[in-house]
Amino acid sequence: MVRRYLAYWSFLLIILALATSCGGNPPPRSASSPYGPASDDRQPLRVAAIPNQPPPPIAGESAIVIDVVSGRVLYAKNADVRREVASTQKVVTALCVLAAGNIDQQVTITASDTDCEPTKLGLKPGEVYTRRELLKVLMVKSANDVGRALARDVAGSQEGFSMMMNQKAANLGMRNSYFLNPHGLPDAEQFSTARDMAIAARAAYRSPLLRSYTSTKAYRFQFNNGATRLLENTNRLLKTVPYCDGMKTGTTNRAGRCLISTGSLNGRSVIVVVLKSTTPHIWTDSSKLLEWALERPVAGS
Repeated sequence: MVRRYLAYWSFLLIILALATSCGGNPPPRSASSPYGPASDDRQPLRVAAIPNQPPPPIAGESAIVIDVVSGRVLYAKNADVRREVASTQKVVTALCVLAAGNIDQQVTITASDTDCEPTKLGLKPGEVYTRRELLKVLMVKSANDVGRALARDVAGSQEGFSMMMNQKAANLGMRNSYFLNPHGLPDAEQFSTARDMAIAARAAYRSPLLRSYTSTKAYRFQFNNGATRLLENTNRLLKTVPYCDGMKTGTTNRAGRCLISTGSLNGRSVIVVVLKSTTPHIWTDSSKLLEWALERPVAGS
């Protein structure tokens, strides 16, 4: 464990040094935004105001609510506490796949891709799909075999892809994250925070492709043999909260129930991250925070 942590910090120092020497600094920050300005100008979104009423109590042990446009923090609870984040880290996986380009490149499934549990699409060695097809499954159904297939295809190995994930995290300004796999299955040495996952979610929100995938309630996937399977989004809020439009679920015994959710109402958009909640509370935690941030803005804002 000590060797892996030393390797982690050495890796971060190298990345920061390269970024400084090459001018590749993270996006500039402002007094109102710890994340830098948003680049999505496709619709006239307004900055969300902090509501007059206090935030609702939640069961989740860590949480944060940010405004999409400015990155302004509207609410935070233990937002910088390191913890496992389960499949919500697939948002970082998706960002790495997009950054690699060639989204329509074909991926030939290997036996090693299927070596994971429990949520799987049921890929078979020798089957061929595009990165685009697999990325949609990853965001909608959270299939772990799909995550492994994409990681291997993009980076050559799971280990190589974890390095890509950590480099992407460093470039985004995620200072308290360390990833060791593309799917979020338990590993005591990987971690992130609510604040860092909000940074990743804000980057993903800028991608029209990822937003279209994370907002998909259900669709029918076709396998190479012609068989189809109905894939329903693991994010229940898409069906219960009218203004929820994404983003990603995550669950393991150690991480608890985790959810990144996005919502838009009356020209405002926010991102809510809740980590280490429970099965009955993750949905109410997130829906209450979305409602608090979007339905009850400061009067006159």
